[in-house]
Amino acid sequence: MTLHPSLRQQLQHSRGLVVWLTGAGVSAESGIPTFRGREGFWRIGSQNYRPEEMSTMAAFREMPDEVWAWYLYRRGICRAAAPNAAHRAIARAEQRSGDAFLLITQNVDGLHLRAGNTRQRTYQIHGNLDLMRCSRECLSAPIPVPQSIDVRWQKGRELTDLERALLHCPECGAAARPHVLWFDETYDEENFRFQSSIEAARLASLLIVVGTTGATSLPMHVGMVASQRGIPIVVVNPEPNPFSNLVRRTGRGAFLEGSAGEWVPQLVDALPAR
Repeated sequence: MTLHPSLRQQLQHSRGLVVWLTGAGVSAESGIPTFRGREGFWRIGSQNYRPEEMSTMAAFREMPDEVWAWYLYRRGICRAAAPNAAHRAIARAEQRSGDAFLLITQNVDGLHLRAGNTRQRTYQIHGNLDLMRCSRECLSAPIPVPQSIDVRWQKGRELTDLERALLHCPECGAAARPHVLWFDETYDEENFRFQSSIEAARLASLLIVVGTTGATSLPMHVGMVASQRGIPIVVVNPEPNPFSNLVRRTGRGAFLEGSAGEWVPQLVDALPAR
C-alpha cells in the first residue's frame, strides 16, 4: 500500500515542528513481546505475578531482587533485538529535519537511540531499561546499568552478591532502581519529560502517532492537545484506536491501518527535508 496523493501533498507542504509519538507497536516488529504478553509474567516460588504487580515501587520495596531480575530479563530481550525499518526511518527523519523534529516514545527498549535518534530530541517518557537511578532520588540524572551485569539474563536466575552490590547508588549507597515509570508513580518533568511533552504538542504543526493504543495518560494528553489545536494527526496502527478516533472526529490527518514498517518509511520520505 502507498500513501494517498492528498496525504503525500499535505506532508510535503508541512512546516514547523513535527512530533512523533511511538509505542510498543514499533518495537513489536523487532521481536520484542508486548509488556502484558506471555513474557511479561513472572513466577516467584509458586506464585505468578502480573506486570502490573512487578512494576511498582511497592513491589521493589518488598522484593527488590525479584523486581531487578524481571527487569534484567526484559532488558536482555531488548538488547538481543535490533532496530527495524520503522526505527531507522524515524532516525532518518531526525537527520533530515534537525530542530524541526521531536520524538516522544513510550518504549523502554532503547531501540530508537540505537537506530540513530539523539537523546536531545528523544523524550523517553516511560524510561529506559539500560538506565537506573537512586531509589532515594539523590542523583540528578539516571546512570547506566553497570556493564558487568550480564545482558543475556536467563529467566529464573537470581542475582549474585556482586550484582546486588553493583545495583546501588554510587553517591549515597542506597539501592538503585530501574529507570522506568511504575504503576504507582506519576509522570514528572525531571525523569519523564511531562511538561516538555505537553509543550511539544502545543508547538507542533503535525503529530504522527505510531504503534500505541493511548492506554497511558501522557500520550493521550499529547493527542488531545494536538487535536484541540486543530493540527493534522497521522496515525499508524494495525487497528483503530483512540488516536484514530481523534482523526475521525476532526477530519484532519489520516489513519493508516497496518504495520509501522510498512507506513513509516513512506511518511518520512514524504516529509520535506529542512
